[in-house]
Amino acid sequence: MTGVEDERIEVVLPCLDEAGALPGVLGALPPGFRAIVVDNGSTDGSPGIAADLGAKVVSEPRRGYGAAVHTGLESATAEIVCFLDADGSLDPGELPRLVEAVRAGEAELAVGRRVPVARGVWPWHARAGNALLSALLRRRGLGVHDIAPARAVRRDALLALGVTDRAFGYPLELLIRARRAGWRVREFDVRYASRARGTRSKVSGSLRGTLRAVRDMAKALRS
Repeated sequence: MTGVEDERIEVVLPCLDEAGALPGVLGALPPGFRAIVVDNGSTDGSPGIAADLGAKVVSEPRRGYGAAVHTGLESATAEIVCFLDADGSLDPGELPRLVEAVRAGEAELAVGRRVPVARGVWPWHARAGNALLSALLRRRGLGVHDIAPARAVRRDALLALGVTDRAFGYPLELLIRARRAGWRVREFDVRYASRARGTRSKVSGSLRGTLRAVRDMAKALRS
């Protein structure tokens, strides 16, 4: 692949108690990719671990996925910014494909579509919620099959898009606004594995978490 190694790419990693995952995630970042770890109130020493491993660490005291993502975006300075969960379930090595699609002008937004690597990786309630929301997006004319757990986009363009959700509805609002703005959204299959030991998903780790996320996303659909 040409070009990706020649420019700095920043990767925003929202973080809430991901001490067990950060060494693996940060160690797997491709050359030229710099981590921005946005601590969202961790109590397990995650910020110190991230800093010791060379990541830029910023704090976002307001709890919420969207709040952490937006703070990371504002802290970034690279032209192209990626977003990835910090729990080890997604491989940072997949990011260059997404970045190249944006760099080459093939898409304004490149996103990942999770493909589980083993049975049991993706709980039924989380998979069902994702399938429902994705189907609703396709009915609105956006041909995606996941709600963008991994993303690559130009920083200034995303800021200008004006996503306002600061909770779990952020990814869905982003996709809706991208469609309204006429953005080309390209979806890539990305491997989806078990989270690192000692970490727990704030969304799919429980039925309650999934329902809370679906509630937040439903608000975005109604906007």
